[in-house]
Amino acid sequence: MWALLLTAFSTRCPRVADLDRSVGFYRDALGMREFRRETFSEGRFTLAFMGYHNRSAMIELTCNWDQTSYRHGTGYGHVALEVADLGAACERLTGMGVKILRLPGPMTFAVDETGARENIAFIEDPDGYRIELIEAA
Repeated sequence: MWALLLTAFSTRCPRVADLDRSVGFYRDALGMREFRRETFSEGRFTLAFMGYHNRSAMIELTCNWDQTSYRHGTGYGHVALEVADLGAACERLTGMGVKILRLPGPMTFAVDETGARENIAFIEDPDGYRIELIEAA
């Protein structure tokens, strides 16, 4: 039933402590563009919508003005981004001071059905959210 009602993935919404720092990270380190910013003075929060050229999926950075830090729950894993050259991407990010959590390499486990092992790496954004980088096949 839901498949008939939903038409696209819209956003992933991490809460961030410093909106400008996070916008800078997603723009400069990951090559995203800020499509719009919405300020809600009555609600005391600001949203920044970041993404790539086609806007098919965006990250909605949420900054609650009165909150300076967040605890990450165990129910959230990560967001994944595809890159053309994983090694070059990680080299560039390391040069920018981005924390690499898992060095580039094949996945530990293979897909049962195909035996495939994607080449992946994990980095961390300024608020400690994990981002998986997957090398395009």
